[in-house]
Amino acid sequence: MSNSNENQRKVAEFLLRIKAIQLSPEQPFTWASGRKSPIYCDNRRILSHPAIRTYIRQIATASIVERTGKPEAIAGVATGGIALGALIAQELGVPFIYVRASAKSHGKEQRIEGDFTGFSSVFVIEDLISTGKSSLSAVDALRDAGLEVKGLLAFFTYGFPDAVERFAEKECPFFTLTDYSTMLEVACRSEYITDPQKKELDGWSADPVTWSNKHQTV
Repeated sequence: MSNSNENQRKVAEFLLRIKAIQLSPEQPFTWASGRKSPIYCDNRRILSHPAIRTYIRQIATASIVERTGKPEAIAGVATGGIALGALIAQELGVPFIYVRASAKSHGKEQRIEGDFTGFSSVFVIEDLISTGKSSLSAVDALRDAGLEVKGLLAFFTYGFPDAVERFAEKECPFFTLTDYSTMLEVACRSEYITDPQKKELDGWSADPVTWSNKHQTV
């Protein structure tokens, strides 16, 4: 899109404003992996803000169509990609399915929910890319079910190089509405963070493991 950089900055500002992205270098968050991080991202908060939800739905839809054309169907990645993925599918007027993190332990023990007998390809919606492992696990499940994956859109990425490598290895094109470096630019410009805080955030981005180890409490 011709004003894609401005759109990225606008999405970043929205995510900071509604605290979908929270920054706290002094009191780091603990991720599920046990690592310490100065950033926490929960894009499900988008759903609680109608004007922002509408903007992100529209910008996501336009970006998908511009890059790949109108998809046959949308597949959301559980759980963060389900509701927003369904909204994008509604905007496009196409079917929606979603992919569980793991197969159900009861019933038909399926991983993909919904009726995918009427189409052969999907575009995937994810809320966040960190390592890329959960996103690509969903891509694998869709491909195993016989569906072609046209690409994947996430709302935010931390920008870890290993995630980019994993997507390349799986030959799955992806893009995001905004990213870590854009978010930091907006956070500094809008005075969400100070210069010393930015230095800490830059340090984490450059080497998350070392940063986490340094901030582990004794």
